[in-house]
Amino acid sequence: MAALYAKDLILTSFTDLGLAAPILSALAAEGYEKPTPIQGQAIPHLLQGRDLLGIAQTGTGKTAAFALPIIDRLSRDNKPAPRHGCRALVLSPTRELASQIAESFRSYGRNLRLRVAVVFGGVSARPQAQELARGVDILVATPGRLLDHLDGRALSLEHVEVFVLDEADQMLDMGFIHAIRRVVPRLPKVRQNLFFSATMPKEIGQLAGELLRNPVEVSVTPVATTAERINQQVLFIETARKRGLLVEILRDDAMGRTLVFSRTKHGADRIVRHLEEANIPAAAIHGNKSQGQRERALADFRAGRRKILVATDIAARGIDVDGVTHVVNFDLPNIPESYVHRIGRTARAGADGSAISFCDAEERAYLRDIERLTRQSIPSEDRRLPGSAAAEAQTRPAARPAGGKPGARGGKPGAGKPAGRTDAPGRGRQRFAGADQGRARAGNGSGNGSGRHARG
Repeated sequence: MAALYAKDLILTSFTDLGLAAPILSALAAEGYEKPTPIQGQAIPHLLQGRDLLGIAQTGTGKTAAFALPIIDRLSRDNKPAPRHGCRALVLSPTRELASQIAESFRSYGRNLRLRVAVVFGGVSARPQAQELARGVDILVATPGRLLDHLDGRALSLEHVEVFVLDEADQMLDMGFIHAIRRVVPRLPKVRQNLFFSATMPKEIGQLAGELLRNPVEVSVTPVATTAERINQQVLFIETARKRGLLVEILRDDAMGRTLVFSRTKHGADRIVRHLEEANIPAAAIHGNKSQGQRERALADFRAGRRKILVATDIAARGIDVDGVTHVVNFDLPNIPESYVHRIGRTARAGADGSAISFCDAEERAYLRDIERLTRQSIPSEDRRLPGSAAAEAQTRPAARPAGGKPGARGGKPGAGKPAGRTDAPGRGRQRFAGADQGRARAGNGSGNGSGRHARG
């Protein structure tokens, strides 16, 4: 796959990009003044109709990087929306991220008569099918529900002009690659393709090679880089004392809007119950919650009605919540890249933030994987009871043979396959119930200079 590498462009405002006046008016109303690096690099090429491969994390402004040129293209060729079809299709791995992307399209296209629809699982398909029957300009969908509508003949993709695959590596993690391969043959052969991923594992690279035609490649924010403004700390603690330590930390007046990450759905619910018993209001968001419950929890968190949101990695990518001051990893993630995505929920748009990670004896291998990936030694403090460290040293297993890697993707640290995105989709990773339930990506804020950036 030959690619043209886009260089950084020095752009002082969105007017330099050549976008239609109604779009510029909408951006001004939102207070957006200066393009982010990925917007400055990508938008000029996308306005020319080029395919694009974007290596970027959430928080870099990539949603606007593809939404703005799509809106511009559709507005300049003002065709009616095709019945039972769409003109632009955006695939997203999770319901929350799909809803967020659709809302961005509506916001940026507020001065234009473009129909935007979003379809995902967990809710009735009938209202979605009725909306699709009338035709939409822009459709944002999760793969599972999109296939439901295609198989039920409620939707045709024959009129798609632009196809966007967002969070491709997360699609791989969630086992959606086979679904995507079922969708692609139903698209017109002549179309513009946009492909975004935070990482480029082998399977994703192959898929990009199949989809893209002489693409422009843009890359911002290295995957293994944590935001410089995040104050990171590891607290060594016994498993049984984690919940008590969490209550102690959250009672500190310095703690503001806080995301707490649990490795499991049931664990997240247990944390919320424990916090409520300690008179600390909190809500949980994960794959077992209904869509309404998830939306209410996020709305309360955004509005400040609840300062604490406990989440599985479903919220770690793509959920854009302003003013998160702290991230607490109640459980260290067994996929080291998830650590970067989790803590990227704080220190956005030039703000400072803190990330506190609890680490018990069984999570030491996960910590080593994280420090290896991020090329840093995270400052730590031992909060264990006297005697716990000595007991742990006595029971610690012998060192692994040379060449072994700690941190398997499932089960106990050091068991199964080594860390790294090399195992097949759907194996060795925790899955969430339902085809459209999973994790959303969180990246690092990457604003530079003064002025507000279009985000997403």
